[in-house]
Amino acid sequence: MTLRFSVLASGSTGNAFYIESEQQRLLVDAGLSGKQLDRLFQEINIDPSNLSSILVTHEHSDHIKGLGVFARKYKLPIYANAKTWQAMEKSIGNLSIDQKFHFNLEEIKTFGDIDVESFGVSHDAAEPMFYTFHHQGKKVALVTDLGYVSERIKKIVEGADAYIFEANHDVGMLRMGRYPWNVKRRILGDSGHISNEDCGLALADIVDNNTQRIYLAHLSLDNNMRDLARMSVNNVLQERGISLELMDTYHDKPTVLFEVS
Repeated sequence: MTLRFSVLASGSTGNAFYIESEQQRLLVDAGLSGKQLDRLFQEINIDPSNLSSILVTHEHSDHIKGLGVFARKYKLPIYANAKTWQAMEKSIGNLSIDQKFHFNLEEIKTFGDIDVESFGVSHDAAEPMFYTFHHQGKKVALVTDLGYVSERIKKIVEGADAYIFEANHDVGMLRMGRYPWNVKRRILGDSGHISNEDCGLALADIVDNNTQRIYLAHLSLDNNMRDLARMSVNNVLQERGISLELMDTYHDKPTVLFEVS
């Protein structure tokens, strides 16, 4: 086995991502209740008591809602950067000192047989960061919750075998939708979320012959639709002569475990 992963849940109602190798079982974010997380793991036949660690991207509740409960239940170590720890400390409740670890921005940390690289993103949180996972020459990139994709980020995530990439909204739907203007402005801004089209443009610059799959993630329930996201991203890629399998993610059920070959 190289790397296997499942997007357990994705969207503004809660985010969690699972990735494993022969030696490691990592959870990124725990943005749903402990009960919901248990159910999602059950659906992919993974026992959460075998998890190695939890990595945190940032302190927004759709990423840490069940973090404290879940970590205490399964006695799991949590990794986050100093500013994120500070920002989420009150929300996650008491943890023992041997569960709290620092994972700095722009750092590569080794978890058993997986090297995890963190990188900063532009989002309205204390110090948001996402991750690429490296194992036996394979690479998986998790890229959501960002207002724009900088050249620096493109450099870090280019050439991955699989992407979990944000396609948050359709700009037209968002502009016409029911959100108050200040929320729309936040989402459309440089520290908000990227649109279907921006997702396609970024992917067109970073995918290569290694890329097997792209999962479109963090779709807005109000301002996007899975079919629309797939079509919009596909159109941009096809204009550049790129044909790749685009996969859906869900806010309430996990994707099937995918093995990177």
